[in-house]
Amino acid sequence: MRRKIFQYALEKYGTQPEYLWERTPDAAVLRHSDNRKWYGVVMTVAYKKLGLAKEGSVDILDVKTDSLLAGSLRLKKGILPGYHMNKGSWITLLLDGTLGEDDIFSILDMSYELTSGRKVGSSDKCSNWIIPANPKYYDIDRHISECDDGVFLWKQSRSMSAGNNVYIYVTAPVSGIRYKCRVLEADIPYRMSDDNIRMTKAIRLKLLKCYDEPISLAHLREHGVFSVRGPRSMPDSLARELDDGSGSGGEPEFSKK
Repeated sequence: MRRKIFQYALEKYGTQPEYLWERTPDAAVLRHSDNRKWYGVVMTVAYKKLGLAKEGSVDILDVKTDSLLAGSLRLKKGILPGYHMNKGSWITLLLDGTLGEDDIFSILDMSYELTSGRKVGSSDKCSNWIIPANPKYYDIDRHISECDDGVFLWKQSRSMSAGNNVYIYVTAPVSGIRYKCRVLEADIPYRMSDDNIRMTKAIRLKLLKCYDEPISLAHLREHGVFSVRGPRSMPDSLARELDDGSGSGGEPEFSKK
């Protein structure tokens, strides 16, 4: 798996692994070429050092994550608190087959974005986002159909701004992008907490389009999006395709009950 990670980082980001420590010659760092920040560390560690009651050693990948997502990610089998890193914002991925390749690459992409050094207000700030909605916990279709003029609040966990586009990816059984929205307002103080969600701020969204045929995960993978486990930037190639109208879609319809 470590070879696949290095190949992925090379092909997508032009990154070569760096071996920095004589005492651990198998430990490799992945870092940005511009700001030199690490976005991944691959090493071999004994299971017991990770707090696991298992003999032998395992390859791991340390990555940075959004501190608001770290807790929920660690609930997934194969993801642990960051080993030798800040446990509030770094996590450890086991590379022993517990996690699928798509999950590993998607989380590595998130780490790359978080460590890219982009600042709020900079010209290269992300303007197109993909965010997940899990129908198991929340009826997004009903929520949107009942909102006034297609305007509704949603949890904000990344640095979004008014004018950004937000594409809502509905998880299984839909497994595809169903809605395109525009951010009308961001950083709205909004506190809410239940068994499934914890929110401290929100964004106000305006529905622009409802896709008759959701943009499938298989199609997203053609643009380098292997899974959507949290808010992430949308590749420019996919945003251009959807803006050009290549994806099927219809005008939104609203109904009040």
